[in-house]
Amino acid sequence: MSGAASPAAAGGSFLGRAGPLVLARLFTAGLTLSIPLVLARVLHLDEYGTYYQLFLIATTLYYVLPFGVVQSLYYFLPRTGEKRPYLGQTLLFMSGAGVLGALLVFALMGPVAAWFSNPQLLEYRWELAAYTAFLLGSFPLEVSLTAQGRTKASAVVYLVSDAVRASVMVLPPLLGFSLHGLMVAVCGFTALRFVATWVVCLRGVTGPLVSGPLLRSQLAYAAPFGAAMFLAIPQQNAHLYMVAGAVAPAMYALYRVGCFQLPVVDLLYTPTSEVLMVRLGELEREGRLEEGVDAFREAAGKLAYVFLPFAAFLFAAAPEFIGALFGEKFLPAVPVFRISVLGVVLSILPMDGTLRARGLTRAIFVSYAVKAAVTVPLVYFGVKHLGMMGGIGSWAVAEVVGKVLLLTRIPAALSTPRRSLRLVDVIPWRELGRASLAAGAAGLAVFVLRSAAQGAWGHLPQGFFWRVLPLAVAGVLFSVGYVVMLYVAGVRPLAVLAGLRPRRTA
Repeated sequence: MSGAASPAAAGGSFLGRAGPLVLARLFTAGLTLSIPLVLARVLHLDEYGTYYQLFLIATTLYYVLPFGVVQSLYYFLPRTGEKRPYLGQTLLFMSGAGVLGALLVFALMGPVAAWFSNPQLLEYRWELAAYTAFLLGSFPLEVSLTAQGRTKASAVVYLVSDAVRASVMVLPPLLGFSLHGLMVAVCGFTALRFVATWVVCLRGVTGPLVSGPLLRSQLAYAAPFGAAMFLAIPQQNAHLYMVAGAVAPAMYALYRVGCFQLPVVDLLYTPTSEVLMVRLGELEREGRLEEGVDAFREAAGKLAYVFLPFAAFLFAAAPEFIGALFGEKFLPAVPVFRISVLGVVLSILPMDGTLRARGLTRAIFVSYAVKAAVTVPLVYFGVKHLGMMGGIGSWAVAEVVGKVLLLTRIPAALSTPRRSLRLVDVIPWRELGRASLAAGAAGLAVFVLRSAAQGAWGHLPQGFFWRVLPLAVAGVLFSVGYVVMLYVAGVRPLAVLAGLRPRRTA
């Protein structure tokens, strides 16, 4: 082992290495968030529902067809000096997946349009096929940089890519080109991104583009996780497909607004989980794997202080949130939205990343298989008898079941011959308790505010400022209450946020 200090030792908390990714995604979150908000106002309600249906098809293929090969880079690249074969064969695999995705769009668009009772989908077949192909082919771009520890470069790519993507999706409808112009624009964007992926991923690495033995080991590692995604993504989207087949596009637009979440989970959970995977790989290489549970608890504890209050605020201020961002015509989506907030809470523990870092992808597959088995009857009978509420309810039950199954495997994943762990050893109980108490008290204050100011809000003038005012007041009240309660519990919020600040290594 070299005498250089480890990342953790030299730079303090390993979460500091996720700082550039968090900051980059935070900067572009506003632009990304503008996409559904702008489209909700410039597109007709039926066309808005069509937009969501098109991207539902594309994102389903985007997460299923990679079959875990791209995600396997987090496992292999930190452990090897021979990086080019892993990068090259991943790029080739994803290019082939893109071609397959385009063919599936052509083959399935007819039956899907019939299921959704929306023949307008057929008008976008060519655009959706090209978008899906290039989107899949460019999947490895940011992952390849993060897996090599180049988090600053990955942050720059996220920054540029997300900013351009938001622009090409918002500007065409604003300029009067409607949904057709949007689809053509995103095709051009993903085509440029596909070219950039090949250039960036292979720059500065040498060796063969493909290695038979390395490819076999990569596919063997990726297969269980890929099979899990093959089950997980259709399972997670089952309620969306079922509701889309049961209601008109306009009602489906309401349902999708109810399922809408601010990108805070992606902003924090994804880079934190990615850096945690790299960190666990480094600890394994250095023979210090018993420290892995400390890294897991640190990550989960920091996420708890952000995700729990965020979920509590969205639940308490749901009417103000939906009304301010989408308009009063979308207020019927509030009950669906409140149940969908559960997804934020379930993202506190970075369990799937931990299991992938330890090579336990079969546990992920089992979890998703059980979730799929639970979802099929739940979503069928839920939507049939309860409509949209049955759809979101079936999703929530299945997500809880899956998370519980993953959690039972975490102690074994982080245990070592010298340190055997139990479930109580891996959960940051103190952080969860303090964050829950503070978030609950602050959320209760928002409910009291609405009850006291209900009459006043109803007489506000028209205009964007007055529409946002109730949400802003509720946000200030919640934030002050949460921070005060944290201080009472002995927590310093600035110290929590400092855990995600980039640190300079020695």
